[in-house]
Amino acid sequence: MEVLILTFTTLFSVVNPFGAMPVFLTLTDSDTNAVRTAIALRACLYMVAVLLVAFFGGQYILNFFGINIQHLRIAGGILLMRSAFDLLTPGANRDRVGPAALEESMQKDDISFTPLAMPMLSGPGSMALCIGFIRPSVADKLFTVLGFGLVAAAAFLILVSSLRLTRFLGRPGMAALARVMGFLTLAIGVSFFVTAVKALFHVA
Repeated sequence: MEVLILTFTTLFSVVNPFGAMPVFLTLTDSDTNAVRTAIALRACLYMVAVLLVAFFGGQYILNFFGINIQHLRIAGGILLMRSAFDLLTPGANRDRVGPAALEESMQKDDISFTPLAMPMLSGPGSMALCIGFIRPSVADKLFTVLGFGLVAAAAFLILVSSLRLTRFLGRPGMAALARVMGFLTLAIGVSFFVTAVKALFHVA
């Protein structure tokens, strides 16, 4: 159960579905609620698929390129800290999808895989995190996968409620929420980095 809680809390703050809400609302502005719900569901299912590939295939990728897991955790920690600073810094670019990509996405028939599932929900940070979740026992792996499912369920509920949440929170509330998620992501990035450095240099 501890693995499940750790996976959910850590991954949720990195996935940060609240950050995907503005793009989701922009790209589905002319769609009905039923279409929005279907798009959100597909995006969350794609997200789980991407995370599962990273989780189960990560070890083989590391072995193929000769990368140590601790090296990946250091890189992932740096990546998470950079994303966190973007969320924490007023006026910083918090968009995971640039204007050109957003304009291109508006011409697509289906936006559930790109840009919603990738890179909005399952970007490089969350994939690096999943590879770092490699567990030795079958039970821990099952709890980790269940954690992916819970994050996807939470993301789905947030996306389908995004219009009401945006109206309720307003711009100041969304900004405050971004800073909270940024602070949590920064703490996770620091933890990843410090733990990996200690393991590399055998520091107790």
